Amino acid sequence: MESNHAQRKNEHLSLATKLYTQVHTNSLDNMQIIHHSLPEISLKEVTAATSCGKLKFTSPFFIEAMTGGSQNAYKVNQKLAILAKKYRLAMAIGSASITFHDQAAKKSFSVVRETNPDGIIIANLSAKASLEQAKAVIELLNANALELHINTTQELIMSDGDRDFHWLANIESLINHLDVPIIVKEVGFGMDATTINQLQSIGVQLINISGRGGTNFAVIEDHRNHLTNFDFLNDWGQTTLESLLEARKVRKKTTQIIASGGICSPLDVVKAGILGANAVGVAGYFLNHLIRDGFDALDKEINNWQVTLPRLLALLGCRSFNELASIDFVLHGKELEYAQQRHLI
Repeated sequence: MESNHAQRKNEHLSLATKLYTQVHTNSLDNMQIIHHSLPEISLKEVTAATSCGKLKFTSPFFIEAMTGGSQNAYKVNQKLAILAKKYRLAMAIGSASITFHDQAAKKSFSVVRETNPDGIIIANLSAKASLEQAKAVIELLNANALELHINTTQELIMSDGDRDFHWLANIESLINHLDVPIIVKEVGFGMDATTINQLQSIGVQLINISGRGGTNFAVIEDHRNHLTNFDFLNDWGQTTLESLLEARKVRKKTTQIIASGGICSPLDVVKAGILGANAVGVAGYFLNHLIRDGFDALDKEINNWQVTLPRLLALLGCRSFNELASIDFVLHGKELEYAQQRHLI
C-alpha cells in the first residue's frame, strides 16, 4: 500500500496526461523568425552543445522534472533515464521531498542514477528545503545540480498545501552552503522582471522561468481539490514567451536562463534560444508521448529532435546554440500586445 503522498504523485501523472491537450498552449506560436536566405554555413560547422554555468549540455534541450515517489513514477523515471543515457541528455527529477518521510519512495529517484551513472542529473526540492534535506537528496542521486522550485500558485490551490512563502533567505543560504549549481525554477506560471531581479540580488545565476503553456498545476490541483474551486486561475501567470521577454530586460551577464513550459518541437527550442535561453527543458510533451504512445515512440521523437536541431541552427546561420540570440524576430497577437504594454520591445 503506497502512502498518501505517493498517491498524490500518481494523481499528478494521471492528470498531467489526461489534461494535456486541454491545458497545453504554445505562446511561441506568436513569434515569427525572420528568414535570411544566405546563411553562409556548412552543417558540419554546427554544434548543438550549450552550457549553463558549470553545467555542460551536449544538447540544448533536456528532460525536465516530471515525477518520482511512487511505483508508477519509478517506471516513468527508469524509461526516461534510459533515453537520457542513450541521447546524452541532462535529466531533472520531480520533487524528492517525499523521500524524507517515505523510505520506499527513494528507489523511484535513485533508479535514475543507477540507470544513467555518468549523465547529468538534476535533483529537485522546494525552495523551503533545509540544508540537510538538500544534501541528502544530492547524495541520493549523486546530483550534478539542484532545482529549487517556487510554486506559490500550486500550494495555495492545494487543500493541504503550504501557506508560508518566505523563500529568499533560504535560497540564498542554500546557494552559499552547497557545492553544486542551484537552479531556481517556477512550475509553470512564469516569471516577471521583478522576480528575476530578486533572485539575481541574492546570487542566483541559474533561473528556469518555466512559463504558462505546458503542464498546468493550477488545473491539476483544482481537479484534486474537492473543497474549493479555483478554475479562475487556469490562465494565471506569464507564458513562456512573455517570461523570456521579461528576462531579456533585466538579466545580468552572469545569469543563465532556462526556458520550459509548453515546449513541443525543435523549433520551440530554437525560438527560446533566440529569446535568450541558454538551455530548454521539456516535460509534458515527452511525458505525453511516453504514456500515450509508448517508449519506442518517445525514443523516435527524441532522435528526431537530435537530428533536426543542428539543421535549424544551420538554417539560421548559427554555429552554436548561443549564437541564436542575434537572430531577428517579430511578435504577433497577444504576445506583441503584452511586450508593448510591458515595454519589453
